[in-house]
Amino acid sequence: MDAANPLATTAPPARISRVRSGRRIADKTLILASTLATLIGIVVLGSILFMLVVEGIKGFAPSLFTEPTPGPGSEGGGIANAILGSLVLTFLGILVATPVGVMAGTFLAEYGRNSKLADLIRFLNDILLSAPSILIGLFVYTLMVRPMGSYSGWAGAVALAIIATPVIVRTTEDMLRLVPSTLREAGAALGAPPSIVIKSITWRGASAGIVTGIILALARIAGETAPLLFTALNNNSWFRADLMGGIPNLPVMIYQFALSPYPNWQQLAWAGALLITVTILALSIVARFVIKTERSR
Repeated sequence: MDAANPLATTAPPARISRVRSGRRIADKTLILASTLATLIGIVVLGSILFMLVVEGIKGFAPSLFTEPTPGPGSEGGGIANAILGSLVLTFLGILVATPVGVMAGTFLAEYGRNSKLADLIRFLNDILLSAPSILIGLFVYTLMVRPMGSYSGWAGAVALAIIATPVIVRTTEDMLRLVPSTLREAGAALGAPPSIVIKSITWRGASAGIVTGIILALARIAGETAPLLFTALNNNSWFRADLMGGIPNLPVMIYQFALSPYPNWQQLAWAGALLITVTILALSIVARFVIKTERSR
């Protein structure tokens, strides 16, 4: 014990050595476990992607993008109708979700801030963000499909919009909060009302982040299957102009064809799965590129 400091104690060197040795062992063990878990994840993901590429590439041909899906037991055909149907459903879904999500995120970041209403909206948005997509499909089925008496592209678009909206809300709020408050104060000092400040300053400053959120939401709904099973369903022909009846789409087509006993359908399912995977990967890369560009600015 130190005479100048009665509370000070000195541990024996052997004890200090044991403590340090234990910490080194724990550190190396954690590094080893983390590395092993990472390698397992890479191997599993790599195996899935390798199998998808090997099997999916066999079905790629010009007819894949020009012909509709074939009937049961028939040969040839393509997935052109499913590709077009997915594009229409995804476009309609993101068209509905974007203005709702951006405006809601703007309210939370600019007007609501720390109000009780904003806290309630954030809580509900978090619940919706983590809600199983099949429950959303059942909700839209009860809300639209049963009263209308038919599956439709409109119901499918609404289900996809509900899934995409919370992603856009969260991203928009986060991006707007990153805009320095001094920019808002400068706009207010010039006599601009809050709406003009938001439109001309904060939205412009966070535009890249908001676009990134929309792209991520687009990638989120591009491969959804469960909600479309209850809303848009599927068919093996071209869809009607009014979007009523079953709407062909890639996710449900892959699900149905993969479970079928027909080799031709199974091959088209592999090709469709590869196509939708590449599309989602491309959207994710674009989103990361936009984020990187924004950070470099």
